[in-house]
Amino acid sequence: MTLDRIVIHVERQIKLIEPVVGDEELSLIREVLESGYMTEGPKAREFEKSFAELVGAKHAIVTTSCSTALQLSVDILGVGPGDEVIVPDFTYPVTADVARLRGARAVLVDVDESTYNIDPDEVRKGITDKTVGIVPVSLFGHPLDMAPLREIAQEHDLFILEDAACSTGARFNDEKTGSMADLTCFSFHPRKVITTGEGGMLTTDDDELAEKAREMKRFGMRMVDGRSLFMTVGTNYKLSDVLAAIGVKQLEKIDRIIERRRELAAVYDSLLTDVVLLKKPAVDNRVYHTYQTYAAFVIKDGVRDRLIKDMGEKGIETQIGTYSLHIQPSFSDETRIGDLVHSTKLFENLLALPMSQSMTEDDQEMVVREAIGLLESY
Repeated sequence: MTLDRIVIHVERQIKLIEPVVGDEELSLIREVLESGYMTEGPKAREFEKSFAELVGAKHAIVTTSCSTALQLSVDILGVGPGDEVIVPDFTYPVTADVARLRGARAVLVDVDESTYNIDPDEVRKGITDKTVGIVPVSLFGHPLDMAPLREIAQEHDLFILEDAACSTGARFNDEKTGSMADLTCFSFHPRKVITTGEGGMLTTDDDELAEKAREMKRFGMRMVDGRSLFMTVGTNYKLSDVLAAIGVKQLEKIDRIIERRRELAAVYDSLLTDVVLLKKPAVDNRVYHTYQTYAAFVIKDGVRDRLIKDMGEKGIETQIGTYSLHIQPSFSDETRIGDLVHSTKLFENLLALPMSQSMTEDDQEMVVREAIGLLESY
């Protein structure tokens, strides 16, 4: 594929992402509404069962968001004041905030410059006698290589809580994201691979952790001999059956949703093969990448934000990759391991390209052409 032919600018906006929802979801929502059972119920149980089967986990517990799934995980693991958890510096703040909200400290470590995922060598440098766990991220749909992290965790008796918000359906070799860590959390936000509008899922193979999670998300309640007993301090992270119904239908579509995203990524890969100013993302050949985000690297420093603005004025929606935590004011007092150079560079230079399912190859050619033209003009 080449970029040497004229592409006429289209009038419609090219959006960063578009949820793949339609009549199938509406039909099941109508069924829920007509049933009169709108709180968490039968559709949530169906969603959990199907999701557990998808990721190869023994338990799946649905929640109101990935953030609350992460918070629930931290709580059932007993993380609290005086504890430290190791977190990649390049991630959305909530990855670290869930532990910080319980009085723990985040130890920020750098990521691999190619995969954008946490660097195990940096994890080792961050371990102290206060470390209780590792909270790595499978970023943008590129799953973690969990083996070196499991080795570190076993050596130091640490838990692994995986933030897989972006990586539903991803695999590392034959291992599925959602089955490799002690606990894994997923997001169903509209920008994610599948969506329920808002919603999240916690997966685990640990029976005790699963039971604690189910109790705590339902006010700390357990049914004993037909009676509701409040066994622990709890909260309400239940997901409405209305939203769970959307999830049920989304799981039926997930294979073709992911395949379409991989097709779009392959086109971008081809278009960027010989491009100097915009570098396509590297992909470990052992992974099945789901491309929640196609994050290309802008070679010119200091122009990425300008590029996002200028692309937007041309009707093309782009975005940053994610955040470098140590740069954010709320993380000024957290421990940093090393100079975090990769995280900083990725924060400043990554550009998320549009991945809407309805895009044509002409659309993608225009996106790349406009980006290159702007970069050459800066």
